[in-house]
Amino acid sequence: MSANDLIAVLPFLIVTVGGIALLLIDLALPAERKSVTAWLSAGTLVVAGLAALLLMGTSPFNAFQNMVRADGYAFFLDALLAAIGVLAVLMALRYNEARGIMRGEFYALMLFSVGGMMLMGHAMNLLMVFLAVELLSIPLYILCGIARPRLESEESAMKYFLMGAFASGFLVYGIALVYGAAGTTSLSALSAILSATGARAYDPALLFAGAALILAGLGFKIAAAPFHMWTPDVYEGAPTTVTAFMATATKAAGFAAVLRVFMFGFQPLLPEWQPIVAVIAALTMIVGNVAALVQNNVKRMLAYSSIAHAGYALAGVAAGSEAGAIGVLFYLAAYAFTTLAAFAVMTAMGSGAEEDQTFDAYTGLGRRKPLLGIVMAIAMFSLIGIPPTAGFVGKYFLFSAAVASGLTWLAVIGVLTSVVSSYFYLRLVMTMFMREPQTEGEPIPANAPRSLAAAISVAAVFIFGLLPAPLLNMITAGVQSAVR
Repeated sequence: MSANDLIAVLPFLIVTVGGIALLLIDLALPAERKSVTAWLSAGTLVVAGLAALLLMGTSPFNAFQNMVRADGYAFFLDALLAAIGVLAVLMALRYNEARGIMRGEFYALMLFSVGGMMLMGHAMNLLMVFLAVELLSIPLYILCGIARPRLESEESAMKYFLMGAFASGFLVYGIALVYGAAGTTSLSALSAILSATGARAYDPALLFAGAALILAGLGFKIAAAPFHMWTPDVYEGAPTTVTAFMATATKAAGFAAVLRVFMFGFQPLLPEWQPIVAVIAALTMIVGNVAALVQNNVKRMLAYSSIAHAGYALAGVAAGSEAGAIGVLFYLAAYAFTTLAAFAVMTAMGSGAEEDQTFDAYTGLGRRKPLLGIVMAIAMFSLIGIPPTAGFVGKYFLFSAAVASGLTWLAVIGVLTSVVSSYFYLRLVMTMFMREPQTEGEPIPANAPRSLAAAISVAAVFIFGLLPAPLLNMITAGVQSAVR
């Protein structure tokens, strides 16, 4: 390995080595001091995030025999994933103690999963995409069931594992078909083959079948319809902090791979795959928002909301342009901090070791705990896309890119489904502020780590909404470096 090889995956190495070290440190810690691993994991993620930010300005290059790409696009995603991981750790610290799941391996597994997610953005080979998917997924299967012996948690882990294994089968079979059709799994070589003029150097039938299976496998990770069926049950059964991590980090990593594979690898076939992705985006927006209308559990409602927002981001992918990719990355950041703000509030709900995420549990929350109610309301407004929140700016970029690419009908569906979503988001706001409190007290008292996570998330929602230019410039430079 050369120095460039190590530099290309430096943030990944930091979190992976940190995860291994945490496993060893945890062995020496008594049960009452397991929180030490939480702070160490947060520190590891901060270092990884800073390393990613410092590397964003380097000239793009390939490493590990062109298996890995080091560019501003990948390092931006590294920094975003590290930030999500830090906030998830802050929310999990007191939550895990209160729920009786303060296990040291929790944080090591989270670091390993973040490492796999980081590799998704760097992957320049379909085999690397598959390895990254497995590296991020296996720790998540365990994290979903870490609240044992709660049956809901164990059921969540089993469902996610079975469906995830099935989706991995789709992905690896698709990769095999693409290799059989084009003779390569390298995204840059594939793009060159597809761009070549004259006689085709690939088998179209095999290639399109492989691309379809790859889209299905990655569609599972981003919870796009019709590959979304696992999402509500897994999100509801998993510990709330794990759900927050999955809903944000996994979606960012999934879209990182989707953009690499389709916008940078299969870009020459844009006329063929654009209509398919556009239809999936429309279906995802409709299914997610309509199904969320009838939910009486906030976690399930946000699960269907997560599906709908995958549809919005897919509209940017369907645009197939640089503006579309920029819109997707901006929206991923806006959605991540918005959703983490909502889940920071949700970690306080319940009684003792049990959670209560029904709408009734939030009755009068804005009066009993005004700060919690305000944070949740801000998150709901951003998810709707109301200015001056980041959600509004993100949707503007996505729909503008879709319109510029001739997909006006898709942008119209996005706007209409956003209007539909205002019903269930505002329903929660009304429940918190316009109904008399039925219960008193808070199962997990206010604590500094959770308050810090909520404050950072809310601040990001407004900063990205009022001053989007710095983040937008960073993303634009990253996307441009990815296509050099």
